[in-house]
Amino acid sequence: MHRGERRARRPNVVWSVFVFLLASAVAGALAAGLALPFAGLVGVTTAKAHDSVQYLPQDLETAPLAQKSIIQDSQGHTIATLYQQNRTPVTLKQISPIMLKAIVAIEDDRFYEHGALDFKGTLRALLRNQSSGGVQQGGSSITQQYVKQTLINKARTPEEVKQATAETYERKIAELRYAIAVEKQMSKGAILNGYLNLAFFGDRSYGVEAAAMHYFGVHAAKLNLPQAAMLAGIVKNPTGYDPIDNPQRAKARRDVVLRRMQELNVITAKQAQDAIKTPVIDPAKVRVIPSGCANSKYPFYCEYVVSKLKANSAFGKTPEERENYIETAGLLIKTSLDQRIQAAAQTSIDQHSKSGDQAVAAITMVEPGTGLVKAMAQSRPYGAKKGQTAYNYNVEKSYAGGFGGFQNGSTMKAFTIAAAIAKGVPTTYRINSPQTINLSGKEFSTCSGTTSDDSYNPSNSTKTIADPSMVDAARASTNTYFLQLSEQIGLCPIATIASNLGMYDAQQLKPLQQVVSFTLGSAGQITPLMLSNAYATFAARGMYCNPQIVTSITSLKTGKAITTPGPNCHRVLSPGVADGVNYVLQQVMAKGGTGAKLKFGKSDLAGKTGTIQNNHAVWFSGYSSKLAAASVVADADPPTDDLIGQVFNGKKLSDASGSGTAGPIWETAMQLALHGLPTSKFVRPDDKIIRGNVKDLPYLKGMTPADAGAKLLSLGFQVRMDHGPRVDSDAPAGTVAWTNPRQEDGAPAGSTVVLFISNGSKAQPPTPPVTPPVIPPPTIKPPPNLPTCPPWDPKFPKCRGR
Repeated sequence: MHRGERRARRPNVVWSVFVFLLASAVAGALAAGLALPFAGLVGVTTAKAHDSVQYLPQDLETAPLAQKSIIQDSQGHTIATLYQQNRTPVTLKQISPIMLKAIVAIEDDRFYEHGALDFKGTLRALLRNQSSGGVQQGGSSITQQYVKQTLINKARTPEEVKQATAETYERKIAELRYAIAVEKQMSKGAILNGYLNLAFFGDRSYGVEAAAMHYFGVHAAKLNLPQAAMLAGIVKNPTGYDPIDNPQRAKARRDVVLRRMQELNVITAKQAQDAIKTPVIDPAKVRVIPSGCANSKYPFYCEYVVSKLKANSAFGKTPEERENYIETAGLLIKTSLDQRIQAAAQTSIDQHSKSGDQAVAAITMVEPGTGLVKAMAQSRPYGAKKGQTAYNYNVEKSYAGGFGGFQNGSTMKAFTIAAAIAKGVPTTYRINSPQTINLSGKEFSTCSGTTSDDSYNPSNSTKTIADPSMVDAARASTNTYFLQLSEQIGLCPIATIASNLGMYDAQQLKPLQQVVSFTLGSAGQITPLMLSNAYATFAARGMYCNPQIVTSITSLKTGKAITTPGPNCHRVLSPGVADGVNYVLQQVMAKGGTGAKLKFGKSDLAGKTGTIQNNHAVWFSGYSSKLAAASVVADADPPTDDLIGQVFNGKKLSDASGSGTAGPIWETAMQLALHGLPTSKFVRPDDKIIRGNVKDLPYLKGMTPADAGAKLLSLGFQVRMDHGPRVDSDAPAGTVAWTNPRQEDGAPAGSTVVLFISNGSKAQPPTPPVTPPVIPPPTIKPPPNLPTCPPWDPKFPKCRGR
């Protein structure tokens, strides 16, 4: 290097040293509260100073302020607040003028007179602190403090936070350089506003608005002199001057602020003295804003909401990123929770169970046609103590708190009914259904082939007539009927409909297994949310909606809506098929049905009981056209055991059933939830769905066989006399007692009607013959999955279809 070049660069180095010494003298002193001696600066090289100043960026990049998110119910009431920093940003006009004066007086009284650095004030503070041997007065300008808070707010990792707060000369020089740029780019008012929104005021309160609401229960715009002085004083040491934990120190610090304001003629001596006489805070007005779902009135519902938000990839690539976004982005999250219906659900749970029971109870309530999840309630409260739980028994195991469901027993028969009706099976279709049936080795077709059980001899848990119709079998929950029906129509149509209605294994998060006992509810674990929403589809006449728990998300900062998954309502069943299911399940709640004791009011109600093997869980799921609900009582503590003998509702169960144990929870909840709403009715299905393609039969009871035969022949039917013994009947001896098919079921045109003759005994008639004459028993088994004729259709008397 030539000597001339060296001389040319020398002034730059000298200037860098000068700038560094000046900045470092201030910044280094600030790093130790202006208590460091100047001798501490000699260890820093001029090269480092040159780099620190010359290569710093000039623009301070800001990050969005961390702002709390709010979860609301369907009516706009807050049910939970989520935050890392409790903050509500406000504009300068939304801050009391006395608050602005107080913070300037104590933190930087020459704020409006100097630039980024107050040389006069800093040197004065430095000399005062040096002479006193301690920290008596701060030296950082409000602009410098704003820069520091901005850099901390931008930090997203512990390492970044450490860098933003490191007590080094380099960081102080960087802050000063940023401060110079900020003063050029922003007005004094904007800087002060930004600082007051960033500053920490203790007790998880960030920003002046959150602090004002927390300590005094007022908005920042309404702060008075003593309140403003306390907040202005607390920012220096939020923990040490905490007015809740340290009221005396907080008052002393507040009074320092008041006296400083008096010295600067911001307030009069009288104003200062009057303010000094006031208490620092009124404990009764302190407002705590708890964070997180654990502090919510509805913790289980809240946690499920948060789990759904964390599953939304729009909020981040990972669950951690999404959680951070949710807690800092300032979101207004509106949910489907209806507090009136939620109260109905919880009241029912509390009435029919106890929190300390061995068995647990849960219920979910959904609105048909919208998928809106109106309520979730369960018997065990939220917590970690004995008798409490963090498990939500209503939902799938898609997050840590989801329990993952229970087997749901005969509530699965509804999907078999739907599949059968969709295939054209009339609700009057009869199958010989003995109390026990041997299905060992019987092959059932599936979506991928066939399945069987080598040793399977299922029985009915209730008594029924020997040849029940679909309605009869549903009313009595006849297992052997529905097993044979599922064998005839195949498991694939049933499983497909169940899947289309949102049913899957809530424990494994996989499709339900197509097993022989599918219709009896042993295909997987099901949740009350899942089942209530599926049954809501029947109530909505075949319109399925995804369960909707988050209805809208809005940015509190911008007021703009944020896209969130909607209910995606779409048709999965024809209205006629859904009407047929409603018709069948409505009979379950009629006289003689397993749900008859649960019927209330004038609205149409439909439902189905469910009990799994060995009574590990019992269910009732039902609905009106306005609301659907599924309730369950189960052993949730592995290894699960029979409910009989377990304590439930404060006493040992001697019996466990869907109608008697889970049913009352459903009944009370629905009765309370539907109270005051207009009466609603189901749409009656087409007669063809109810009875198939049949003609009406005349009323023949009490007619002579000749007259009855002539009547039938004139209507186009064939006639045959039963040649067995005359039957017990209250019809006159020798006259017609009943027919097969029965008069109420009708018969296909041209089919044969069998006449049974009364013996006149006036005894109750026994069960009629079990095999309809026009539908012979199956004789041929076609290969699986090949299109075949329907066995219930008399046009195919040799049919053995699936």
